Amino acid sequence: MPFCAASSPWIWLSRCGPISMPAPVAARQPPTSAPSGPGCWWSVPPPSARRRCGNGSRQCWPRVMPTRAELTHDVIVVGGGPAGSATALRLARAGRRVLLLDRARFPRDKPCSEYASPETVRHLDALGVLPRLEAAGTTALTGSTVAADRGGQLSGRFAAAGGTPFRPTGLALPRLLLDATLLAAAREAGVTVREGSRVRDLSWRSDGLPQLALADPSAQPLLARVIVGADGLGSRVARSTGLRRQGWLRRTAFVAHVQGVQGLGQQAELHVGPAGYVGLNPLTADTANVALVVPAGTVGGGIAPLDDFLARSLERYPGVRGRVDLRQTTREILTTGPFDARCSRSVAPGVVLVGDAADFFDPFTGEGIWSALTGAELAAATIDEALDTPGPVTVDRLRGYRTARRKAFGEKWLVERLIGYAMLAPALFDCSLRLLERTGRGHRMIGVTGGFVPVRRLVFG
Repeated sequence: MPFCAASSPWIWLSRCGPISMPAPVAARQPPTSAPSGPGCWWSVPPPSARRRCGNGSRQCWPRVMPTRAELTHDVIVVGGGPAGSATALRLARAGRRVLLLDRARFPRDKPCSEYASPETVRHLDALGVLPRLEAAGTTALTGSTVAADRGGQLSGRFAAAGGTPFRPTGLALPRLLLDATLLAAAREAGVTVREGSRVRDLSWRSDGLPQLALADPSAQPLLARVIVGADGLGSRVARSTGLRRQGWLRRTAFVAHVQGVQGLGQQAELHVGPAGYVGLNPLTADTANVALVVPAGTVGGGIAPLDDFLARSLERYPGVRGRVDLRQTTREILTTGPFDARCSRSVAPGVVLVGDAADFFDPFTGEGIWSALTGAELAAATIDEALDTPGPVTVDRLRGYRTARRKAFGEKWLVERLIGYAMLAPALFDCSLRLLERTGRGHRMIGVTGGFVPVRRLVFG
């Protein structure tokens, strides 16, 4: 059937005459340019191919298009973590038909620092989930302390950092609670959720639509105008689009929940040594998140049992030594990595990457959840606007997301890389901490890593 330029692309105009629907043909790589011809959504036909439709005021031409029944979702989100659930939630509230897939079944746990800065709390409030999270159990954090094994130390409070934080405290909140709460909110907003659905591949049809093949061989390919890759470090969507690449500061993390950690206050702690760093985050009055992050090259295959490896490693950090008794762990030790996998681009035709699938923030900054929720906000706004225009969602329509990401994350990326490089030189890192503390920039540094104080304030005051 021909498509009327003045109407929605999903409305069939019977007065314009029938046209047959060809079988879809998968294309392994995304279209690099707008193809031409009557079977292409985005090609504008020559004047000779156009004809008047209805009262003569609308230009119509033949185009091959999916039926409403075939395209049952505007957006498919792969991944039900904070980035995926928040993206799906925002799009559903904007009136879009959203399907969310996750290979796991919820509730499920994830290795994470479980730290939320004041800006992360702002996102949770905007999504409408903050009251139920706080009712279920979170711990207020007043700031952070960073200590080097050579004695340098920096402490900062959010309330004294300057800038405009959403509130003067952050939160420690379990990922088990956070992920389940966000996914439930997405369901309530109208998102269709399929748990236990593993994606095998992403490809493009000859008409430009992205489609997903599931691991279940009996499942039909899933079509949508936009597919969001929010499937984490090992993103299948990112690999299928060819956007994935690796960084060189590759690290591995080990995360435990431990009772009775001595000397914890209301601040998150980071202890840096020559072989990595340890994070201590008070989840409840008697339980802490204990995370060890080490270079991937230092972890061999023979690290089992994990509790012995983690116990020996923690004793290498003067500020942690003797404070953590792993006999009091409350769950199994979780691992993740090697990480520092980044993408050359965050968009492809009809495809958007968010969260760890696009860029992984080093756990040292404690801002993985912030970046996931910030990226979700930016992605949802761009996708919603792109879907207002008929036809396939090209890279040009998604370019605003890339621009917004650079603006939102640019300074954060710079700080993270500088910290990562400094940690490779323990003497330099120790000296940097002492200088920041001596010049009264400790609070400001915590505000920078928390995302509500610009980097220039750290340098110029």
